[in-house]
Amino acid sequence: MKKFKNSFFYFGIIGVTSAIMYWTVQNGKILEKGRNVVVSNSENSQWQEFINSLIHNLTHPLAILLAQIVTIVFIARLFGAIFKRIGQPTVIGEILAGIVLGPSVIGNYFPGFSEALFPAASLGNLQFLSQIGLILFMFVVGMELDLKVLQNKAKEAVVISHASIVIPFTLGLVLAYFIYTEFAPEGVEFISFALFTGIAMSITAFPVLARIVQERGLHKTKLGAMVITCAAADDITAWCILAAVIAIVKAGSFLSSLYIIALAIIYVFLMLKFVKPFLKRIGELYDNPDSITKPVIAIFFLTLLISSYATEIIGIHALFGAFMAGVIMPESMRFRNVFIEKVEDVSQVMLLPLFFVFTGLRTQIGLLDDAYLWEVCGYIVLVAVVGKFVGSALTARYVGQSWKDSLTIGALMNTRGLMELVVLNIGYDLGVLKPEIFAMMVIMALATTFMTGPALDLINYLFKSKTEIIPKEIVQNNKFKILFSFHNAEESQSLLRLANHFVKKMNNNAIVTAMHILPSNELNPYNIDEYEEASFKPVLQASEELNQKITTIFKSSIEVENDVVEVSNKGDFDLVLMSLSQSIFDGTILGKVLGFTTRIISPESLINKFTGKEKLFDSAHFDESTAMILSKTEVPVGILVDKNFNNANHVFVLLLDESDLFLLDYAKQLIENSNSMVTILDKAGHLKGSSVFNEKIDKISKKYPKHVKLAVERKIEKALLDEQDLMIISVGSWKELLEKRSSWLNKTPSLLIVKP
Repeated sequence: MKKFKNSFFYFGIIGVTSAIMYWTVQNGKILEKGRNVVVSNSENSQWQEFINSLIHNLTHPLAILLAQIVTIVFIARLFGAIFKRIGQPTVIGEILAGIVLGPSVIGNYFPGFSEALFPAASLGNLQFLSQIGLILFMFVVGMELDLKVLQNKAKEAVVISHASIVIPFTLGLVLAYFIYTEFAPEGVEFISFALFTGIAMSITAFPVLARIVQERGLHKTKLGAMVITCAAADDITAWCILAAVIAIVKAGSFLSSLYIIALAIIYVFLMLKFVKPFLKRIGELYDNPDSITKPVIAIFFLTLLISSYATEIIGIHALFGAFMAGVIMPESMRFRNVFIEKVEDVSQVMLLPLFFVFTGLRTQIGLLDDAYLWEVCGYIVLVAVVGKFVGSALTARYVGQSWKDSLTIGALMNTRGLMELVVLNIGYDLGVLKPEIFAMMVIMALATTFMTGPALDLINYLFKSKTEIIPKEIVQNNKFKILFSFHNAEESQSLLRLANHFVKKMNNNAIVTAMHILPSNELNPYNIDEYEEASFKPVLQASEELNQKITTIFKSSIEVENDVVEVSNKGDFDLVLMSLSQSIFDGTILGKVLGFTTRIISPESLINKFTGKEKLFDSAHFDESTAMILSKTEVPVGILVDKNFNNANHVFVLLLDESDLFLLDYAKQLIENSNSMVTILDKAGHLKGSSVFNEKIDKISKKYPKHVKLAVERKIEKALLDEQDLMIISVGSWKELLEKRSSWLNKTPSLLIVKP
């Protein structure tokens, strides 16, 4: 009755309001008399009006800006993913994406498309939006600097850091002397041109360097700590020098520049002595991330904006204010991480690519149209490398570092990346750099960043050493070894429980290792130790409860799957365990372009996919990540499909053919260590004639007669599966059953899919 009343009311409201609207529209036409309203009755005219309206909408500034953002983010992610695949920082791919979308490639070969997507009138909007991205990025860079590290830095780090600024800066001034006449813009003083050339030679991309240190496993070494300290000190020094250079260039005279520098010093003093203690107090009051409210967040973002505004007004650029706002944030990395997480994704994924493309639109490589200009470009790259790489390496060697460590420091300090582009764009905006020299400097930034990875590989090869992430006690041990690789806390505990069931009674004859490898772009350089501790805390607590000793391996990486394979093979583990994961975009072109990381899917989602019309995976039935690990590992791998796995009291082993008989060895191990009750099903019914099958069953039955039974019925019933805690199946059989879409698959307990 209630349902009928609701329906009657709904349709009644619709009917009455429709009648009122119809009456209003019809009578409203009477009001048009005498107002010269033009109404077209021609179908062609109406169609033309629609087309004109559509064209107007497409050329509206907001529509153009949105189209630019979509195109830029897509192309930047594509190029970034390509360069990540070849072991290079993604920033190189993103910079190249900007150059490709600019006049050097698209503008040259498809000028009509370039003009439609990047009309000259739209570039102002793109520039301002990219500047917002840079402000947010510099805020993050400032937060990623740990001033405590700088306060406690060793003397040799001070010497190396200052040398890595002074030597390339000096060489940059000398270079400016030789190229000023031909390449300095008309009306620009030599001192302005020389100072910008010097700072361009001196910059180090601290964020890129920090990522490389993490990815190469150097962050826990003395060398890694030193190079991070050098880069951090380098970053602060370089930005202070840049602020002074901007002041000198903008002021126009030395005396005016002194006024600007004096204002900048007052600004820094106020930020350190008044604003920083105020923010520190707020940080102490809201130390728990859960207690940080929107008004608190607003205070810190207002600090960022006001700081940027102040430095822009003073005349030392808004980016310095953003950097300074990040530096004075409360020192707790937990607190800083809240803001880094809020800002980093938006700035780096959406806004920074706009800056790369805007830089690309300014970079006209086509201007370097003769051999002489490319020769000058070569000299610029040479001076940059000699100043940073050679200067830092020789200084490091002088203060007592080994040749290997000295060359490694030099290679890392030579990384320029995005920070170089920031400096170059400031110089371009101030009119200090001509388009030709700007293009040469962009090429230099790409070349010096690109060479970092190969240079480190060459240094390691020449000195015959490589950082190993596997402890020697694991590699050189002959005990039964299990490795489980996890992504989150829930995963780690389920995998630990499963590993424990395999080795529970082996006492000191087994080693269980927990491994957590995280994509390096999810970490910032100073919270890596805190993150490692937090990552392993749940699994270490679970290991104490289970009385299961474990060792841990932690690493940040640009190639997570390759590192899982490398550790598995080099550690010569007897069994590698991991959870099944899938990205919503895995196996699609979009997923490969955007580079989405894999995420754990729920058992319900898994069931819905392989029992419904939707296909679960690609032709291999595994996501790209899992399939790659399975194909490259040389040791047994077990993939856990976790459906609230807690114990292995009752285990179901499914055998489809003779190739599955290796599963009986794992069943036996579960019986020996966990007293598991194992039910074995010969699904096809033709293994009884196999001597291997009979021999394995006899061995288990004689020793553990009450713990193993053969299922009589070959048909799998729900009642049978309901009794089980864990089902073990081979990868080959799993694929076969998925292809057949067996109806009982949605009734299974937790699954262990094993590759021998």
